[in-house]
Amino acid sequence: MLTRRHLLATGLATFGLAAGGVRAQDELALSQVLAPELQPRFVPIQPGIPAGQIHVDPNRFALYWTQGDGTALRYAVGIGRPGLYEPGVYTIGARKEWPSWKPTPDMVEREPELYGPYAEEGMPGGPDNPLGARALYLFEPGRGDTFMRIHGTNAPRTIQAAVSNGCTRLINADIIDLYARVPVGTMVVLYPRSSLFTAGA
Repeated sequence: MLTRRHLLATGLATFGLAAGGVRAQDELALSQVLAPELQPRFVPIQPGIPAGQIHVDPNRFALYWTQGDGTALRYAVGIGRPGLYEPGVYTIGARKEWPSWKPTPDMVEREPELYGPYAEEGMPGGPDNPLGARALYLFEPGRGDTFMRIHGTNAPRTIQAAVSNGCTRLINADIIDLYARVPVGTMVVLYPRSSLFTAGA
């Protein structure tokens, strides 16, 4: 069970990144720019958290890629909207570049006017695809693919907001960088939202 003592500590002193360490060069035109305070940076975290894990704190709209030295690389994210965000412990079961996308039956049922046209054939990968440039697929023992993803987006305005159908999203530049670091088998922890949580805070 996840407890508050496991939550990552943020908002402390940050460390500079080596040139080129966060903004990966890719075939994508990386024209999206977040505000300076939302750009990836190294931050201190609670001691004892192993390297090579992903931790998502929905209360801070932050994803942490742990380094094992008391720091983590922090990315700004958007998360699932109320009722669709699903805290728990997951594993990266697959990774895809420029993934194709197809809405789940639940998505089509909730918003048929938006997702109905893609219900049968979905959408091929590309800059206009909702999953963006890269996707990490969250799996769970006994369940397999959860249909939740950590993926890119070409809509920077949705970062720091609870707007998705349960997935965690980063701008495309940031998911390209994270994707290069994260292997299949990586543990992912999605923490619960606190009772004080409000979208956009």
